[in-house]
Amino acid sequence: MRLEKCWFCSSTIYPGHGIQFVRNDAKIFRFCRSKCHKNFKMKRNPRKVKWTKAYRRLHGKDMTQDSTFEFERKRNRPERYDRNLTEDTLKAIKTIDKVRVKREAKHHKLRIQGKKAMEHREAAKELAQSIHMVKAPAALQQDASLTLPKMKVKVSQEKSQENRMEE
Repeated sequence: MRLEKCWFCSSTIYPGHGIQFVRNDAKIFRFCRSKCHKNFKMKRNPRKVKWTKAYRRLHGKDMTQDSTFEFERKRNRPERYDRNLTEDTLKAIKTIDKVRVKREAKHHKLRIQGKKAMEHREAAKELAQSIHMVKAPAALQQDASLTLPKMKVKVSQEKSQENRMEE
């Protein structure tokens, strides 16, 4: 039983599934579903279509440099196995799975950290821009401890003159 890869989205194609397209130069293209086949016929680039693996790898959304992906390479000829080698391989598969899970968890943790830092910067920027809505500008001028550390609040002359006229 041979598992193929979709030319467009790189997903696995199981026997009896998918579409095969053979070009005039005898190059074979296999597609997992009609969605991939139609996108290929429309001459779309898989690296620019967001749901493909090529796009996700190119834009840093998936893990790309994991040595465990080498085990998925295509083997055209059957290999001979002995019991000792098979035993060692089965033991190694368990440790490889543990390593893969650890690496994926670390990858997701780093991605989430970056997003949290970005959200924090955006929140601080928004607060710096609209601090006058939280505290009156006159109060900020009198007591500097009300402002956030490392942030400067700009109060225009027009606003301060309007406040004096109201008083």
